[in-house]
Amino acid sequence: MKNPALIDLYSDYLLASFGLSSAVGMSKMLDGAYSHDQISRFLAQTTLTQSDFRKAIKPIVRSIEQDGGVFAVDDFIIDKPHSTENDIICYQFDHKLGRNDKGINVISFFVSHGFG
Repeated sequence: MKNPALIDLYSDYLLASFGLSSAVGMSKMLDGAYSHDQISRFLAQTTLTQSDFRKAIKPIVRSIEQDGGVFAVDDFIIDKPHSTENDIICYQFDHKLGRNDKGINVISFFVSHGFG
C-alpha cells in the first residue's frame, strides 16, 4: 500500500465534509499538500486487505492500549425495506442473512479501560 498516511487523512476528510467529497476538494482542504492526482491514485489502488488495515491502525491502537481494556467494533444493518433509497438508506450486504438488504449500515465502537 502506497502512502498509508492518506488513509487517516481521507477518513478525516470524509467525516468533516458536509457536501460532496472529491479528490480536488480534499487537496484544496489540505492546501495542496497532496495533489488531487495523488489522492485519486491512492483511492484507485487495490482494495485494502485485512492485513493492510491492521498495519495501518496498529500504531493508533497501541498508543491507547491499556492492560485490562477492551476495544470492540461491530456493524449491523437497520432494515428499511420500504424506505426510498438515498445516501444513507441503500442496499448493503447483510452477513447474517447472506444477501443484500435495504437499510442503514451502522458501525459501533466500544472502548473500556477495565473495571477496577
